[in-house]
Amino acid sequence: MEIREQLQLIIEEAKNAAVAAGELPEGTYASVHRLEIPKDKKFGDYSTNAAMQWAKTAHCAPRMIADVLVKYIKSNLIDHVEIAGAGFINFYLTSDLVYSELRHILETGDSYGNLPKSDEGLINIEYVSANPTGPLHIGHARGAAWGSALVNLLRAAGRPVASEYYINDAGNQIDNLAKSVNARYMQLCGFEVEFPEDGYHGVDIVETAQAILDRDGKKYLDMSEEERLAVFKDIALVEKLNAIKKDLTDFNVTFDTWYSEKSLYPTKVDAALEPLKESGAIYEKDGAWWMATTKEGDDKDRVVIRSNGVPTYFCSDIAYHKDKFQRGATELLDIWGADHHGYIARLKTAMKLQGFDPDKFNVLLLQMVTLLRDGQPVKMSKRTGTAITMRELMDEVGVDVARYFFCSRTLDSQMEFDIDLAKKRSNDNPVYYIQYANARIHSLYNQAKDAKIALGDWQNTDFTVLKEECEIELIKKMEAYHGLLAAAAGEQAPQRIAKYAFELATLFHHFYKKCRILGVESKVTEARLGLIRAVQIVLVHALGILGVSAPDHM
Repeated sequence: MEIREQLQLIIEEAKNAAVAAGELPEGTYASVHRLEIPKDKKFGDYSTNAAMQWAKTAHCAPRMIADVLVKYIKSNLIDHVEIAGAGFINFYLTSDLVYSELRHILETGDSYGNLPKSDEGLINIEYVSANPTGPLHIGHARGAAWGSALVNLLRAAGRPVASEYYINDAGNQIDNLAKSVNARYMQLCGFEVEFPEDGYHGVDIVETAQAILDRDGKKYLDMSEEERLAVFKDIALVEKLNAIKKDLTDFNVTFDTWYSEKSLYPTKVDAALEPLKESGAIYEKDGAWWMATTKEGDDKDRVVIRSNGVPTYFCSDIAYHKDKFQRGATELLDIWGADHHGYIARLKTAMKLQGFDPDKFNVLLLQMVTLLRDGQPVKMSKRTGTAITMRELMDEVGVDVARYFFCSRTLDSQMEFDIDLAKKRSNDNPVYYIQYANARIHSLYNQAKDAKIALGDWQNTDFTVLKEECEIELIKKMEAYHGLLAAAAGEQAPQRIAKYAFELATLFHHFYKKCRILGVESKVTEARLGLIRAVQIVLVHALGILGVSAPDHM
């Protein structure tokens, strides 16, 4: 049982003892769920607001409750307890407890950080889901890094997660992709053709057309335009989707499911719309089918099927999100661009009208990214003349730096990405600083092996020789990891893991400067080697959540 859990139990037992003694009234007291690590060390190792939580049940002031509880708090884990403010109870742990947690980290090994399996239902997280009509750009990169880190975080916290990419392979955008490739192919074959008004102008479209010409020559000129468009649609879709998958894989992003929009038609769409038509939630007007979203506060009803019989994106999303629930998800979480803000309420309405709890469908909005070079915004790609692609960013600054920078900020804040800082190989760059901690530990272990120092028998190591304040602070920081991870998962906040990794690396570098590890008394060397091994375990786990590597050397 972890320290946090033990303290929660101690508080519960103190409350029960006080009730049994008649010093607190009987009643239904909420479980202690809030134990925090104070920012200021003078307020102890842990602090609880249990007295505030129980004030309404006990019908007395929190300070009075705290006074009663402290009388019954007895444990050899605790050095002493103090009451602060209106009734906060601050715990000061014994040194033995700190050392036992260090031993627990070493005994658990690389799985330390993984919390017990949750009994919560499956959460489906859909993110990126860019149209397969061109390369991913830096906005997609931010969503990819943050979304995959959130998936990793929730899984580490024990939550069942299904990650998903929705392939928009039906609709006008794919038709326009085929028309664009066709126009470029015809131009490369020497024909003067007008480029489609809604076509895609990227250089990748020219490259696709050139690849077709290089591979198959001019044989498609013998086809009708309709036949040629059908062929080019399939070729271009496969090529663009494979390029997206390659970029995401190289960016340490994988999905459990790649879900095709085309697979919704006609069966799943019909199955979703039919009961809505029967209930009147969808009605026919002017040859089109509309959803009565004004009944739920929308400013106007929304078209589901156009008068020409072509379904809208809204239609696909109605069926798609229903299908997510039917595949076993109990909660849905989508990550969208901020420009889709007005679409959220509309889709929640659709969920409600289908009989689903709209509160089980949530959306996180991704704000814009501005790249800075020499302090000035970078607006255009040198290669394409349009948006900076994810591939270009990976090539210039590296996957680790890009992922960490994106994960270190909340998703709903606009972000400035400093390319010059990202490329620095110095302590100014937080990624370099964190990774250097792991590389330094690896180097120390190599030196220890060269010196024939036996390693790994932590069961018999005397960790009580670790007396320096920086050593104790390191252990306490690591002991706080599980609580931090659980809180970050509950808040859906991978940026808290990024901050923690930096803080742990900072404490390690401070310890390294102050305390010699090799060339001191053997007991101290052994204990300090155990300490830095524990740091490595926790640091690598945190970086793994962020999708950032932990290199052995820099």
